[in-house]
Amino acid sequence: MTAAVLFENVSRHFGAVRAVDAVNLAIAEGEFFAMLGPSGSGKTTCLRLMAGFEQPTSGHIEIFGETAEGVPPYRRSVNTVFQDYALFPHLSILENVAYGLMVKGIGKQERLKAAEDALAMVKLPGYGARRPGQLSGGQRQRVALARALVNKPKVLLLDEPLGALDLKLREQMQEELKSLQKTLGITFVFVTHDQGEALSMADRIAVFNDGRIQQLGTPEEVYKQPKTRFVADFVGSSNVLPPEFVKHLGAANQYASLRPEAITLGGSGDGRLTLDGTVLSRSFLGAANRVLVSVNGTKINVMSPAAASIPAEGEPVRLCFDRADLHLMDAAS
Repeated sequence: MTAAVLFENVSRHFGAVRAVDAVNLAIAEGEFFAMLGPSGSGKTTCLRLMAGFEQPTSGHIEIFGETAEGVPPYRRSVNTVFQDYALFPHLSILENVAYGLMVKGIGKQERLKAAEDALAMVKLPGYGARRPGQLSGGQRQRVALARALVNKPKVLLLDEPLGALDLKLREQMQEELKSLQKTLGITFVFVTHDQGEALSMADRIAVFNDGRIQQLGTPEEVYKQPKTRFVADFVGSSNVLPPEFVKHLGAANQYASLRPEAITLGGSGDGRLTLDGTVLSRSFLGAANRVLVSVNGTKINVMSPAAASIPAEGEPVRLCFDRADLHLMDAAS
């Protein structure tokens, strides 16, 4: 089956900086794919390579089986939604959405009808006569989506489109984007530095750092089975335990990840691994408490239900967890 987007040993250098370094990647047709990583990790440069705004220094890119390097953005079957939305303030919402079709030479009546349909698709029917300045941030984000979708791209590229929204609206738009992608059935490639967004929306995630993919897998695989210390620390808060500590637990002499929510406070163990330590601090987070515990000098974070009994700071506490929750990572990571 032909991949929607294929990278074969793709690199993009800016002088001595390797923004993208020998990346291999295959994104399936109809997949919601997230590229996750900190600023400067290479994820946005990869998106720009897909869009045609950048050309690879080396390697090969295909979009639905067709060679992409050297092909300008307007000749690719992709569209991009940017974080700042890039709407024309002097045009109406309907004219903004129809702009790409106008550039393609589509007749006025046909393009305006298509624009109205696209606005209805993103739940903004009847907003066509307004100007961008009259809309909220969430509404402008929907307009940017409609403008991209009206061109019926095979691949929709989203460059941190929710970054400017407040938390509640961002969570709402996450649900709407995922629902829209399922309805349309087209490939979405979503760039974000927010691991919560990637975990909640994506079918698969590529975690980037230093221009390379550190791990590629489903959200559950990446979260529960991180391959490297970077992935364990970046994708959700994890306890990265040093080799000598892990060896003391009866496991291999290498780094391991232990998620805070896998640990319970107190109890006799009942066949689980146990550690005795001292409470350093407690933080109330609403639905849970974050407890920092020192075990022989190693600090371990625990996420405990809000209703659970927690010893005071400075008091002893026993930690219990299943051996299966202790995930060993690559020795060189």
